[in-house]
Amino acid sequence: MKRTSLRTQLQQGIYKVINPFVKLLIKLGLTPNAVTTIGLLLNIGVAVIFIFGGEEGNRGDLRYIGWAGALILFAGLFDMLDGQVARLGNMSSRFGALYDSVLDRYSELIMFFGICYYLVAHHYFISSLIAFIGMIGSMMVSYTRARSEGLGIENKGGLMQRPERVITIAVAAIACSITAHYIGGNYRLFVSGIPFHIFEPMSVFIIPLTILALMTNITAIKRLMDAKKALEAKDKTDKLTVPLKRDPKAKAMMWLLLFTVVLFGYTKPLLNHILTSNAKNVSVIADDGIDTFPVPTGIKNQLFYLQKTPNINTIMCELNLDSKGQVDEDNPVHVYWIRYREGGERAELTFIQRTFAYGIKSRSLGNGRFEIHFVSYKKKPFYIVKSAADNQYHAYASIDKKMVVLKRVYIKINPGGTFWSPNIEYIELKGVDPVTGKEVMERNKV
Repeated sequence: MKRTSLRTQLQQGIYKVINPFVKLLIKLGLTPNAVTTIGLLLNIGVAVIFIFGGEEGNRGDLRYIGWAGALILFAGLFDMLDGQVARLGNMSSRFGALYDSVLDRYSELIMFFGICYYLVAHHYFISSLIAFIGMIGSMMVSYTRARSEGLGIENKGGLMQRPERVITIAVAAIACSITAHYIGGNYRLFVSGIPFHIFEPMSVFIIPLTILALMTNITAIKRLMDAKKALEAKDKTDKLTVPLKRDPKAKAMMWLLLFTVVLFGYTKPLLNHILTSNAKNVSVIADDGIDTFPVPTGIKNQLFYLQKTPNINTIMCELNLDSKGQVDEDNPVHVYWIRYREGGERAELTFIQRTFAYGIKSRSLGNGRFEIHFVSYKKKPFYIVKSAADNQYHAYASIDKKMVVLKRVYIKINPGGTFWSPNIEYIELKGVDPVTGKEVMERNKV
């Protein structure tokens, strides 16, 4: 016959006491989720008491800790009630179980937040760190169990599960307040030869909190080790008993890949023909031979554009004007795509592209002049200035030791890199000398 643990026996005894109250809640129409929500609200009340005590109380006034402890016990009762309401009321659901777990984590974090706030407010710095370590351990006890169960392993062991944590903190808080009431909140016990006191009423709260911080992290580590053993045993069993099966998704992806390769082999020449025929003006990059790119035309406020191998889609940098036709000083350049592979349609940059790659950082230099650079390359600044020759804004860059009107930025990218760290061979800048009208080009190795 299987013996039940002391913890289970105590839990069953508590259920016998609270079941009449549970039946009353069911008659009143309360759902398990509603009971769980009430528990969260009560824990918010716990945090409010701690915060209020930190702001309004003094170091020797420990009444707030006692009231918070009493409310912690009352809120902890609802942690048991929601499960019993679900069972006795036949209202169990998968979402209800998830909702209960999520709100329990919120409740515990909010409670620890209040404790840390109180301790910091009254200059118990070391004790606040202990409370924070206890909070970490409490979360990891719950997480290791949840993650283990997600992998098919039951993992409920340990000495500091949630009921034990709630009772420890609540009883310690109440006992701390009672101790302060009888011996005085400012009582200090000194021992000859030790320069600091070894006991005060707050110690009644901090010592159990220290034990909790230690035991929760030990419990989390123990659960991790138990899960390791169980998962390793399960892996060995699976290798011996489970035959190798083909994943149906992998099989479908294989056929899709094969179909794409075949289709691309037939359509690549056609695509190349369509793309090159749609691009009326094509510039050929010297020394590359095979790289051809469309030249953007007909853009009213064009400053310059950026192209890179092997994609003919183009980054366009256009002067950004406000509703009055003036340059937007906070954002003087509008950066967007011209997607030649999609028929030349325009598209805005994605958040990642704008933040880490092709977005423009600008700085006003006064008198309608701006310094700009790409967020991914700060070494080469450009300048936006209105030209006296045509009264139009242009982008200027130092190319071949001359300040010229920038027209194009080209990036030669070789295979082997990633989005975050592309394998760039060189960056080419091309512009027009405003004095001679001649084209100027410069390549910088990266």
